[in-house]
Amino acid sequence: MKSFPLIWSNLFRRRVRTFLTLFSIIAAFLLFGLLRSIAGAFEMGVNVAGVDRLMVSPKYSMVDGLPISHLAQIEAVEGVAGATHMTWFGGTYQNPTNFFPKFPVQPRVYFDLYSEYIIDPLQLDAFERIRTAAVAPADLAEEYGWQIGDRIPIEGDIWLRGDGSDLWEFELVGTYTVRDDESTFASFLFNYDYFDEARIPETQGIVSNFVVRVTDPDQAGEISARIDAQFENSINPTRTATEEESNRQFAAQVGDIGLIMNSILSAVFFTILLLTANTMTQALRERIPELAVLKTLGFTDRRVALLVLLESVLLCGLGGAVGIALSGFALQALGPELEGFLGQIEMTAATTLSGVGIALLLGVIVGLNPALSARRLQVVEALRK
Repeated sequence: MKSFPLIWSNLFRRRVRTFLTLFSIIAAFLLFGLLRSIAGAFEMGVNVAGVDRLMVSPKYSMVDGLPISHLAQIEAVEGVAGATHMTWFGGTYQNPTNFFPKFPVQPRVYFDLYSEYIIDPLQLDAFERIRTAAVAPADLAEEYGWQIGDRIPIEGDIWLRGDGSDLWEFELVGTYTVRDDESTFASFLFNYDYFDEARIPETQGIVSNFVVRVTDPDQAGEISARIDAQFENSINPTRTATEEESNRQFAAQVGDIGLIMNSILSAVFFTILLLTANTMTQALRERIPELAVLKTLGFTDRRVALLVLLESVLLCGLGGAVGIALSGFALQALGPELEGFLGQIEMTAATTLSGVGIALLLGVIVGLNPALSARRLQVVEALRK
Protein backbone atom coordinates (compact mmCIF):
# COMPACT_ATOMS: atom_id res chain seq x y z
CA MET A 1 0.00 0.00 0.00
CA LYS A 2 1.37 3.42 -0.98
CA SER A 3 1.72 5.88 1.89
CA PHE A 4 0.82 9.19 0.25
CA PRO A 5 -2.77 8.30 -0.81
CA LEU A 6 -3.35 7.00 2.71
CA ILE A 7 -2.01 10.20 4.28
CA TRP A 8 -4.07 12.38 1.92
CA SER A 9 -7.31 10.51 2.53
CA ASN A 10 -6.81 10.58 6.30
CA LEU A 11 -6.05 14.30 6.21
CA PHE A 12 -9.31 15.14 4.46
CA ARG A 13 -11.62 12.67 6.11
CA ARG A 14 -13.07 15.56 8.13
CA ARG A 15 -13.08 18.11 5.35
CA VAL A 16 -14.71 21.02 7.13
CA ARG A 17 -12.30 20.83 10.06
CA THR A 18 -9.30 20.35 7.79
CA PHE A 19 -10.23 23.25 5.50
CA LEU A 20 -10.82 25.59 8.44
CA THR A 21 -7.43 24.67 9.91
CA LEU A 22 -5.79 24.97 6.50
CA PHE A 23 -7.37 28.40 5.96
CA SER A 24 -6.00 29.58 9.32
CA ILE A 25 -2.49 28.41 8.40
CA ILE A 26 -2.73 30.12 4.99
CA ALA A 27 -3.81 33.38 6.65
CA ALA A 28 -0.91 33.16 9.11
CA PHE A 29 1.70 32.67 6.40
CA LEU A 30 0.10 35.34 4.21
CA LEU A 31 0.67 37.74 7.10
CA PHE A 32 4.17 36.36 7.56
CA GLY A 33 5.14 37.08 3.95
CA LEU A 34 3.66 40.58 3.96
CA LEU A 35 4.94 41.71 7.34
CA ARG A 36 8.42 40.25 6.96
CA SER A 37 8.81 41.88 3.54
CA ILE A 38 7.73 45.27 4.89
CA ALA A 39 9.93 44.89 7.96
CA GLY A 40 12.81 43.98 5.65
CA ALA A 41 12.44 47.35 3.93
CA PHE A 42 12.98 49.08 7.29
CA GLU A 43 15.96 46.90 8.13
CA MET A 44 17.86 47.74 4.95
CA GLY A 45 20.96 49.83 5.48
CA VAL A 46 21.53 53.31 4.09
CA ASN A 47 22.91 53.19 0.56
CA VAL A 48 23.36 56.47 -1.32
CA ALA A 49 25.46 55.19 -4.20
CA GLY A 50 24.03 55.75 -7.68
CA VAL A 51 21.15 58.08 -6.75
CA ASP A 52 20.76 61.64 -7.99
CA ARG A 53 18.47 62.97 -5.25
CA LEU A 54 19.17 63.08 -1.53
CA MET A 55 17.21 64.12 1.55
CA VAL A 56 18.86 66.21 4.25
CA SER A 57 17.09 65.77 7.61
CA PRO A 58 17.76 66.65 11.26
CA LYS A 59 20.39 64.28 12.63
CA TYR A 60 18.69 63.18 15.83
CA SER A 61 14.94 63.47 15.26
CA MET A 62 12.80 64.34 12.28
CA VAL A 63 10.57 66.49 14.46
CA ASP A 64 13.40 68.89 15.31
CA GLY A 65 13.31 70.90 12.09
CA LEU A 66 16.14 72.77 10.37
CA PRO A 67 16.68 76.51 9.77
CA ILE A 68 16.01 77.58 6.20
CA SER A 69 19.39 79.30 6.25
CA HIS A 70 20.95 75.86 5.71
CA LEU A 71 19.71 75.99 2.11
CA ALA A 72 22.34 78.46 0.89
CA GLN A 73 25.14 76.46 2.49
CA ILE A 74 23.87 73.22 0.95
CA GLU A 75 23.69 74.80 -2.51
CA ALA A 76 27.33 75.87 -2.14
CA VAL A 77 28.56 72.32 -1.49
CA GLU A 78 30.64 70.90 -4.34
CA GLY A 79 28.63 68.42 -6.39
CA VAL A 80 25.19 69.87 -5.57
CA ALA A 81 23.26 70.75 -8.72
CA GLY A 82 20.18 72.14 -6.97
CA ALA A 83 18.30 72.12 -3.71
CA THR A 84 14.98 73.07 -2.18
CA HIS A 85 13.13 72.51 1.07
CA MET A 86 9.87 70.94 2.21
CA THR A 87 8.02 70.89 5.51
CA TRP A 88 5.67 68.23 6.88
CA PHE A 89 2.36 70.02 7.46
CA GLY A 90 0.12 67.29 8.85
CA GLY A 91 -3.41 68.64 9.20
CA THR A 92 -6.87 67.20 8.57
CA TYR A 93 -9.21 67.57 5.62
CA GLN A 94 -12.85 67.20 6.77
CA ASN A 95 -12.13 64.22 9.05
CA PRO A 96 -9.04 62.35 10.31
CA THR A 97 -9.60 59.37 7.99
CA ASN A 98 -8.90 61.55 4.93
CA PHE A 99 -5.14 61.23 5.16
CA PHE A 100 -2.80 62.48 2.45
CA PRO A 101 0.67 64.09 2.78
CA LYS A 102 0.81 67.89 2.60
CA PHE A 103 3.91 70.04 2.11
CA PRO A 104 4.59 73.77 1.65
CA VAL A 105 7.22 74.09 -1.09
CA GLN A 106 8.94 76.51 -3.43
CA PRO A 107 6.71 75.92 -6.50
CA ARG A 108 9.05 76.17 -9.48
CA VAL A 109 12.22 74.90 -7.83
CA TYR A 110 10.36 71.93 -6.38
CA PHE A 111 8.98 70.85 -9.77
CA ASP A 112 12.42 71.36 -11.33
CA LEU A 113 13.92 68.90 -8.85
CA TYR A 114 11.04 66.43 -9.18
CA SER A 115 11.15 66.18 -12.95
CA GLU A 116 8.94 63.07 -12.87
CA TYR A 117 6.02 65.29 -11.84
CA ILE A 118 4.07 66.45 -14.88
CA ILE A 119 2.10 69.71 -14.57
CA ASP A 120 0.67 72.17 -17.07
CA PRO A 121 3.07 75.17 -17.37
CA LEU A 122 0.20 77.64 -16.96
CA GLN A 123 -0.89 75.90 -13.76
CA LEU A 124 2.70 75.98 -12.50
CA ASP A 125 2.81 79.73 -13.21
CA ALA A 126 -0.40 80.19 -11.19
CA PHE A 127 1.02 78.07 -8.38
CA GLU A 128 4.04 80.34 -8.19
CA ARG A 129 2.11 83.59 -8.59
CA ILE A 130 -0.88 83.10 -6.25
CA ARG A 131 0.21 83.07 -2.61
CA THR A 132 -2.63 80.84 -1.34
CA ALA A 133 -2.30 78.46 -4.30
CA ALA A 134 -2.09 74.69 -4.05
CA VAL A 135 -1.73 71.80 -6.49
CA ALA A 136 -2.72 68.20 -5.93
CA PRO A 137 -2.12 64.82 -7.57
CA ALA A 138 -4.78 64.26 -10.25
CA ASP A 139 -6.01 61.03 -8.64
CA LEU A 140 -6.34 62.74 -5.25
CA ALA A 141 -8.39 65.57 -6.78
CA GLU A 142 -10.59 63.01 -8.49
CA GLU A 143 -11.05 61.07 -5.24
CA TYR A 144 -12.35 64.13 -3.37
CA GLY A 145 -14.12 65.74 -6.32
CA TRP A 146 -11.94 68.83 -6.34
CA GLN A 147 -12.08 71.22 -9.28
CA ILE A 148 -9.70 74.00 -10.31
CA GLY A 149 -10.64 77.11 -8.33
CA ASP A 150 -12.01 75.22 -5.31
CA ARG A 151 -11.06 76.35 -1.81
CA ILE A 152 -9.54 73.47 0.17
CA PRO A 153 -9.83 73.91 3.97
CA ILE A 154 -7.22 72.13 6.09
CA GLU A 155 -7.37 72.05 9.87
CA GLY A 156 -3.82 72.34 11.19
CA ASP A 157 -2.61 70.08 13.98
CA ILE A 158 1.07 71.08 13.98
CA TRP A 159 1.25 74.58 12.55
CA LEU A 160 -1.00 77.37 13.81
CA ARG A 161 -1.63 80.67 12.08
CA GLY A 162 -0.27 83.87 13.56
CA ASP A 163 -3.78 84.93 14.63
CA GLY A 164 -4.13 81.71 16.68
CA SER A 165 -6.45 79.99 14.20
CA ASP A 166 -5.81 76.42 13.09
CA LEU A 167 -7.81 76.74 9.84
CA TRP A 168 -5.84 77.04 6.61
CA GLU A 169 -7.47 77.57 3.21
CA PHE A 170 -5.83 76.97 -0.14
CA GLU A 171 -7.00 77.62 -3.67
CA LEU A 172 -6.57 74.67 -6.01
CA VAL A 173 -4.92 76.04 -9.16
CA GLY A 174 -3.74 72.82 -10.78
CA THR A 175 -3.18 69.09 -10.70
CA TYR A 176 -0.20 66.99 -11.64
CA THR A 177 0.61 63.40 -12.49
CA VAL A 178 3.65 61.17 -12.03
CA ARG A 179 5.36 59.41 -14.89
CA ASP A 180 4.35 55.75 -15.15
CA ASP A 181 7.88 54.49 -14.55
CA GLU A 182 8.26 56.38 -11.27
CA SER A 183 7.10 55.42 -7.77
CA THR A 184 7.51 58.83 -6.11
CA PHE A 185 4.97 59.47 -3.39
CA ALA A 186 2.80 62.34 -4.71
CA SER A 187 1.58 64.95 -2.22
CA PHE A 188 -0.73 67.94 -1.76
CA LEU A 189 1.55 70.97 -2.28
CA PHE A 190 1.05 74.64 -1.44
CA ASN A 191 3.07 77.85 -1.55
CA TYR A 192 5.78 78.05 1.13
CA ASP A 193 5.94 81.87 1.21
CA TYR A 194 2.29 82.12 2.21
CA PHE A 195 2.69 79.38 4.81
CA ASP A 196 5.80 80.92 6.38
CA GLU A 197 4.30 84.41 6.63
CA ALA A 198 0.98 83.16 8.02
CA ARG A 199 2.29 80.87 10.79
CA ILE A 200 3.19 82.09 14.25
CA PRO A 201 6.46 84.10 14.31
CA GLU A 202 8.25 81.70 16.67
CA THR A 203 8.12 78.94 14.05
CA GLN A 204 8.96 80.97 10.95
CA GLY A 205 12.06 80.01 9.00
CA ILE A 206 11.95 76.35 10.12
CA VAL A 207 11.65 73.51 7.57
CA SER A 208 11.52 69.74 7.94
CA ASN A 209 14.21 68.78 5.42
CA PHE A 210 15.99 69.68 2.21
CA VAL A 211 15.90 67.89 -1.14
CA VAL A 212 19.22 67.90 -2.99
CA ARG A 213 20.01 66.94 -6.58
CA VAL A 214 23.62 65.91 -7.19
CA THR A 215 25.60 66.41 -10.38
CA ASP A 216 27.08 62.90 -10.36
CA PRO A 217 25.03 60.04 -8.88
CA ASP A 218 28.19 57.97 -8.47
CA GLN A 219 29.50 60.60 -6.05
CA ALA A 220 26.29 60.70 -3.96
CA GLY A 221 28.00 59.16 -0.93
CA GLU A 222 30.81 61.70 -0.92
CA ILE A 223 28.42 64.61 -1.45
CA SER A 224 26.28 63.39 1.46
CA ALA A 225 29.35 63.39 3.70
CA ARG A 226 30.26 66.93 2.60
CA ILE A 227 26.78 68.22 3.38
CA ASP A 228 26.73 66.67 6.84
CA ALA A 229 30.26 67.94 7.53
CA GLN A 230 29.02 71.51 6.93
CA PHE A 231 26.75 71.31 9.98
CA GLU A 232 28.52 68.74 12.14
CA ASN A 233 29.44 71.26 14.86
CA SER A 234 26.35 73.45 14.56
CA ILE A 235 23.31 73.38 16.84
CA ASN A 236 21.37 71.89 13.90
CA PRO A 237 23.43 68.93 12.61
CA THR A 238 22.10 66.97 9.66
CA ARG A 239 21.89 63.43 8.35
CA THR A 240 21.81 62.95 4.58
CA ALA A 241 20.41 59.82 2.97
CA THR A 242 18.39 58.69 -0.01
CA GLU A 243 14.71 59.61 -0.17
CA GLU A 244 13.76 55.97 0.41
CA GLU A 245 15.85 55.74 3.57
CA SER A 246 14.50 59.07 4.85
CA ASN A 247 10.94 57.88 4.31
CA ARG A 248 11.67 54.69 6.24
CA GLN A 249 13.16 56.74 9.07
CA PHE A 250 10.06 58.92 9.10
CA ALA A 251 7.76 55.91 9.35
CA ALA A 252 10.00 54.42 12.03
CA GLN A 253 9.24 57.40 14.29
CA VAL A 254 6.18 55.45 15.47
CA GLY A 255 8.49 52.80 16.94
CA ASP A 256 10.62 49.77 16.08
CA ILE A 257 8.71 48.50 13.03
CA GLY A 258 10.60 45.22 12.90
CA LEU A 259 9.94 44.50 16.58
CA ILE A 260 6.25 45.37 16.23
CA MET A 261 5.76 43.11 13.23
CA ASN A 262 7.73 40.24 14.74
CA SER A 263 5.62 40.50 17.89
CA ILE A 264 2.45 40.28 15.82
CA LEU A 265 3.78 37.24 13.96
CA SER A 266 4.79 35.54 17.21
CA ALA A 267 1.26 35.91 18.57
CA VAL A 268 -0.24 34.64 15.29
CA PHE A 269 1.99 31.56 15.13
CA PHE A 270 1.46 30.71 18.77
CA THR A 271 -2.29 30.69 18.13
CA ILE A 272 -1.86 28.60 14.97
CA LEU A 273 0.34 26.16 16.90
CA LEU A 274 -2.40 25.57 19.46
CA LEU A 275 -5.12 25.32 16.82
CA THR A 276 -3.24 22.85 14.62
CA ALA A 277 -2.11 20.76 17.59
CA ASN A 278 -5.73 20.45 18.72
CA THR A 279 -6.77 19.39 15.20
CA MET A 280 -4.10 16.67 14.97
CA THR A 281 -4.77 15.37 18.50
CA GLN A 282 -8.48 15.12 17.78
CA ALA A 283 -7.82 13.37 14.47
CA LEU A 284 -5.59 10.81 16.22
CA ARG A 285 -8.24 9.99 18.82
CA GLU A 286 -10.81 9.35 16.09
CA ARG A 287 -8.50 6.93 14.26
CA ILE A 288 -7.13 4.81 17.09
CA PRO A 289 -9.00 1.67 15.92
CA GLU A 290 -7.87 2.24 12.32
CA LEU A 291 -4.24 2.60 13.38
CA ALA A 292 -4.57 -0.65 15.34
CA VAL A 293 -5.89 -2.37 12.21
CA LEU A 294 -2.90 -1.05 10.23
CA LYS A 295 -0.54 -2.55 12.78
CA THR A 296 -2.50 -5.82 12.62
CA LEU A 297 -2.01 -5.84 8.83
CA GLY A 298 1.75 -5.59 9.23
CA PHE A 299 2.52 -1.85 9.50
CA THR A 300 5.37 -1.37 11.93
CA ASP A 301 5.16 1.01 14.88
CA ARG A 302 7.67 3.27 13.16
CA ARG A 303 5.71 3.40 9.90
CA VAL A 304 2.43 4.20 11.65
CA ALA A 305 4.13 7.01 13.59
CA LEU A 306 5.65 8.34 10.40
CA LEU A 307 2.23 8.38 8.68
CA VAL A 308 0.79 10.51 11.48
CA LEU A 309 3.78 12.85 11.49
CA LEU A 310 3.75 13.29 7.70
CA GLU A 311 0.03 14.08 7.84
CA SER A 312 0.80 17.01 10.14
CA VAL A 313 3.77 18.14 8.03
CA LEU A 314 1.65 17.97 4.87
CA LEU A 315 -1.12 20.08 6.42
CA CYS A 316 1.25 22.79 7.66
CA GLY A 317 3.49 22.66 4.60
CA LEU A 318 0.55 22.99 2.21
CA GLY A 319 -0.91 25.91 4.17
CA GLY A 320 2.48 27.61 4.43
CA ALA A 321 3.24 27.24 0.70
CA VAL A 322 -0.14 28.65 -0.34
CA GLY A 323 0.12 31.50 2.17
CA ILE A 324 3.63 32.47 1.02
CA ALA A 325 2.53 32.33 -2.63
CA LEU A 326 -0.48 34.56 -1.93
CA SER A 327 1.70 37.08 -0.10
CA GLY A 328 3.96 37.23 -3.15
CA PHE A 329 1.00 38.06 -5.38
CA ALA A 330 -0.24 40.61 -2.83
CA LEU A 331 3.15 42.34 -2.77
CA GLN A 332 3.15 42.58 -6.55
CA ALA A 333 -0.14 44.45 -6.33
CA LEU A 334 0.67 46.60 -3.28
CA GLY A 335 4.37 47.14 -3.90
CA PRO A 336 4.06 49.97 -6.47
CA GLU A 337 1.73 51.84 -4.09
CA LEU A 338 4.24 51.68 -1.24
CA GLU A 339 7.55 52.01 -3.07
CA GLY A 340 7.51 55.80 -3.14
CA PHE A 341 7.20 55.91 0.63
CA LEU A 342 9.09 52.84 1.87
CA GLY A 343 11.29 52.01 -1.07
CA GLN A 344 11.33 48.73 -2.92
CA ILE A 345 9.34 46.02 -1.14
CA GLU A 346 9.63 42.52 -2.53
CA MET A 347 9.43 38.91 -1.44
CA THR A 348 13.03 37.84 -1.07
CA ALA A 349 14.33 34.29 -1.36
CA ALA A 350 15.29 34.42 2.32
CA THR A 351 11.70 35.27 3.33
CA THR A 352 10.31 32.51 1.12
CA LEU A 353 12.73 29.87 2.40
CA SER A 354 12.27 30.89 6.03
CA GLY A 355 8.48 30.74 5.58
CA VAL A 356 8.65 27.24 4.13
CA GLY A 357 11.06 26.19 6.86
CA ILE A 358 8.79 27.52 9.61
CA ALA A 359 5.81 25.73 8.06
CA LEU A 360 7.63 22.39 8.01
CA LEU A 361 8.98 22.92 11.53
CA LEU A 362 5.47 23.77 12.70
CA GLY A 363 4.24 20.53 11.17
CA VAL A 364 6.92 18.51 12.99
CA ILE A 365 6.20 20.19 16.35
CA VAL A 366 2.44 19.72 16.01
CA GLY A 367 2.67 16.14 14.78
CA LEU A 368 5.40 14.84 17.05
CA ASN A 369 3.25 14.06 20.09
CA PRO A 370 0.43 12.35 18.10
CA ALA A 371 3.09 10.37 16.20
CA LEU A 372 4.68 9.14 19.43
CA SER A 373 1.24 8.24 20.77
CA ALA A 374 0.55 6.25 17.60
CA ARG A 375 3.91 4.48 17.93
CA ARG A 376 3.14 3.40 21.51
CA LEU A 377 -0.37 2.23 20.60
CA GLN A 378 -1.07 -1.36 21.69
CA VAL A 379 -3.20 -3.29 19.19
CA VAL A 380 -5.18 -5.30 21.77
CA GLU A 381 -6.00 -2.29 23.92
CA ALA A 382 -6.94 -0.14 20.91
CA LEU A 383 -9.27 -2.78 19.41
CA ARG A 384 -10.89 -3.39 22.77
CA LYS A 385 -11.79 0.34 22.98
